[in-house]
Amino acid sequence: MASSGKDESKTHVPRLPAMGRALVHRNFRLFVVGQAISVIGTWMQQIATVWLVYRLSKSSLLLGVTDFTAQIPAALLLPLAGVLTDRCNRHRTVLVAQTLMMIQAFALMALTVTGAVCVWQILVLSALLGIVSALDSTARQSFVIEMVNRHDLGNAIAINSSVFNAARLLGPAVAGVVIGLCGEWPCFLLNGVSYLAVLASLLAMRVQPAARSVKQAGIMAGLSEGIGYITGSMPIRTILGLLGIVSMMSAPLTVLMPLLATQVLGGGPYTLGMLTAALGAGALAASLYLAARKSVIGLGRVIALATAAFGLGLAGLSLSHSLGLSLVLMLATGFAMVTEMAASNAVLQTIVEEEKRGRVMSFYTMAFFGMGPLGSLLAGALAGTIGILPTFLLFGTICLCAALVFAALLPSLQRAIRPMYVRAGLLRESVEAYPAATPAASPARPHVLPIALPSPQVAQQRRAA
Repeated sequence: MASSGKDESKTHVPRLPAMGRALVHRNFRLFVVGQAISVIGTWMQQIATVWLVYRLSKSSLLLGVTDFTAQIPAALLLPLAGVLTDRCNRHRTVLVAQTLMMIQAFALMALTVTGAVCVWQILVLSALLGIVSALDSTARQSFVIEMVNRHDLGNAIAINSSVFNAARLLGPAVAGVVIGLCGEWPCFLLNGVSYLAVLASLLAMRVQPAARSVKQAGIMAGLSEGIGYITGSMPIRTILGLLGIVSMMSAPLTVLMPLLATQVLGGGPYTLGMLTAALGAGALAASLYLAARKSVIGLGRVIALATAAFGLGLAGLSLSHSLGLSLVLMLATGFAMVTEMAASNAVLQTIVEEEKRGRVMSFYTMAFFGMGPLGSLLAGALAGTIGILPTFLLFGTICLCAALVFAALLPSLQRAIRPMYVRAGLLRESVEAYPAATPAASPARPHVLPIALPSPQVAQQRRAA
């Protein structure tokens, strides 16, 4: 008899170390395996698409337009996608979206292999992919809670990010070799085939949807309720605002990468693959770092420091003319960028109310992807006006300023978020075991969140469980 995917696997899988504890859930293991294969193909297609547009047009502006076209539909449709995600079966929604994305990859492959491809066709297919991605990304982010429990949610997000960034490390490197040897079309073919893995993993799951008490109001009423919830929560709106800035300022790392590889470093597709792989290596290291954390408590400071480091990395790239130094900077920049984004995701998913999860994650995804199109257009235009390296410097400086503002708001954010952690059960042990660390007992530093260290008795009970 089928049972909830959250519980059934725990009797079949041995106890795992803290870094991999979310893998005890059967459905999440299936999800990770499917994603590990599929996301490699996704990164290969992304690199191939950028290189194909550059080969056909030799235009930095069209590189920005292509990225804009791929992301703007998602940015416009994400709020509605969030409402639908809170109303529909998330498992089935992800299945349908992944199937449509597979069809898009095969269509792009067919145009390229026949030699009929041109830039406007790439733009149309990119826009269609963006439309489907709006629903897929929101449903997929919200679906994680149905595969694990709330205590393992942060670890599951970090593991998922690790898979994504391991693919970022491998996919671009493979794409660079494949493009150099055979052209772009094999990358599109392999991406289409890779979707079969994630579809198979989704079909093999036994899912019991999370309980949600969603009012049967109109879509616009649901959207208005979600916006009110987000704007009324200081932690949620602050984290989303910073994420939007970081996402916008990360545009040069995708849009201008072909120009950095060719015009600044004097390379080709292999150099592009190496740079993107270095970015992925840093991102993977960040995901593993977050997976090793035992709690989301304290991630506010991590977010502030990661944003500052990201700005410094972008500024450093503006001064580099050496491939070796650029690879090191890409490594550091990838670590900082993913630390900020994944930490923001973990905090938001921990504090959000279940019946509003889809809507909040749609705005998270909109901040992640929605600001990207604006950054892409801005980066492409500025690179053609003031140059590639000054554009990196400007974007890095903006990130540093944003980090300073967030750091100034951090004490207020910590005070506001503490009750949410307590309601989520993450601070109950620390409040009871360390009463001196509570705001009432420590008025001199009411905004500081204590580290949630369980007592020896509680730790022993956990090990026994």
